[in-house]
Amino acid sequence: MTAIAIIRPVSKSIVNCELTHLAREPIDYGTAVAQHADYEAALIRLGCDVVRVPVAHDKPDAVFIEDVAVVLDEGAVMTRPGALSRRDEGREVETVLARYRNLVRITEPGTLDGGDVLHVGKTLYVGCSGRTNHEGIAQLRTLVSNLGYDVTAIDVHGCLHLKSAVTAVGDNTFIGNSAWVDRHAFARHEWIEVDPREPFAANALSVNEGVIYPLAFTHTADLLRRHLEQRNVPLELVDASELAKAEGGVTCCSLILAR
Repeated sequence: MTAIAIIRPVSKSIVNCELTHLAREPIDYGTAVAQHADYEAALIRLGCDVVRVPVAHDKPDAVFIEDVAVVLDEGAVMTRPGALSRRDEGREVETVLARYRNLVRITEPGTLDGGDVLHVGKTLYVGCSGRTNHEGIAQLRTLVSNLGYDVTAIDVHGCLHLKSAVTAVGDNTFIGNSAWVDRHAFARHEWIEVDPREPFAANALSVNEGVIYPLAFTHTADLLRRHLEQRNVPLELVDASELAKAEGGVTCCSLILAR
């Protein structure tokens, strides 16, 4: 199956990104651009058609395009990001996304970041985090209920988004950090616990029957590789170290649209 991956280039202002749980470190713009290009190449190797939203150098976090929309087969929800500085990021993304999906939106006082929404089948697990509030979750539930989706709210502790703590690596398997999210909420599924030396290692992107994963987390990558090899699932390792300094992960940098 071919998917569309909508991405957005790294902004020169990424050095001024929003940070919640990490101390600020210098981000090398050139390295970040090169790493993002390698990420794009991994998407293409896994069969995605890449569509680019124009760069926004005045929006530090714009490369993390996942946060401004929740994409389903039947439509898409434009979010209302929890960080005030990110509220305008969705305008150009909306123009591109409207080519492929009918759009609805989260409105004030709701806040919702796409990084808090984990889509598995007809269930949307949604993190209650510093960026997503209960009103945003309630609005999302209303918007998707007529499409047959169940919305399950999940408490998140110690990290930015739900998908900082847990992601899906197949229809029935999750990789997660149980210090940041209650794994019992996913009891129906197989669980891969991240290596305790790598608390940020739960963010993996499943796309077109493959998985993209940060190469920095070597111990957890070995666990994940063994799991995927048993299922003949390709694993693409990418260097996302500069983007990680901005609290970004591999899911953050694309919107994946199934055709």
